[in-house]
Amino acid sequence: MLDTNFLRELEAFIEFQQNNLVHADYSLYKSADILEAEVELESFIKTNRKASFQELLLSFIDESGATDPEIYKKAGLDRKHFSKIRKPTYQPSKPTVLLLILALELSLEEAEELLQAAGFALSDSDITDLVIQYCLDKAVYDIDEVNIALEHVGLRPL
Repeated sequence: MLDTNFLRELEAFIEFQQNNLVHADYSLYKSADILEAEVELESFIKTNRKASFQELLLSFIDESGATDPEIYKKAGLDRKHFSKIRKPTYQPSKPTVLLLILALELSLEEAEELLQAAGFALSDSDITDLVIQYCLDKAVYDIDEVNIALEHVGLRPL
């Protein structure tokens, strides 16, 4: 559990960064320990940060050898939607990520990596996710066939 000192220091640090000015109370918390904590936090982020969804998606497209239009058309997306997806501030929906996974013909491991980068996961307790996992495991990438499988078990298609 984070102690109150840490939380106050974090608030002061954020306010300082946002205002780019020294907050009146900030100097109370600014010490060698705080500087060390800031360096540790920055180091932790640099060490542990993974590629963003957009970075990873574009990497998978490059690796596939296909063009952006080939992938977004295969996924059933239009150019405008794909243009939004490329923006770092865009948060795709899980079905959109699943469509791109199928269009890219990613392995289950790659699919999980792309989903995680978008903030999602395949759950073993969700029937839709189990159908997707099964299709990926069996290399069934045709979106129409995946939709038939989903409908077969009474679920909404992608």
